[in-house]
Amino acid sequence: MRHAKVSRATAETNIEVEIGLDGSGRAEVATGVGFLDHMLELFTRHGLFDLVVKAEGDTHVDDHHTVEDVGIALGEAFAKALGDKKGISRYGDVRLPMDEALALVSVDVSGRPFLVFEAPFAASRIGSFDTQLVREWFQAFAVNARVTLHAEIARGVNDHHLAEALFKGLARALRQAVARDPREADRVPSTKGTL
Repeated sequence: MRHAKVSRATAETNIEVEIGLDGSGRAEVATGVGFLDHMLELFTRHGLFDLVVKAEGDTHVDDHHTVEDVGIALGEAFAKALGDKKGISRYGDVRLPMDEALALVSVDVSGRPFLVFEAPFAASRIGSFDTQLVREWFQAFAVNARVTLHAEIARGVNDHHLAEALFKGLARALRQAVARDPREADRVPSTKGTL
């Protein structure tokens, strides 16, 4: 089982993350940010990961530090769980519809972190959640998971649907990318021999 635990403690947050990449979609998430909990639960289910996230943060200030630091810790745990990346498919690409919204998400588990993020949210908030934090989470995750990640909304008008399509699309793309390719066996999928 590809599995990892990561703890992150700062003056602003205290976070514990545990992920199993070969799971069944079981989530135990409590961040103190309801919308983030919802996104992580569907991320877990659609990626077929097993995920535990426990976070306490300075949400009395706002949700920024908690959302960003959860992205950092989850990215670190993801990279750690992948280990040497032998035998993985490496790439994942998904067109994910969510009602009127369509997200295009592509990942390369390359070891080279990069984010391209294009999501035109119409409002500044989804309920009490700041829509700018969707990109912040994706940035934190991509950098710390050490993946190249392209996430784009092709169409859509409902901000909740846009965010949900992006998280589900990421989950499905990562699920493809980390899947074991029997033809790769114990090789790293790169001409360099390492990722």
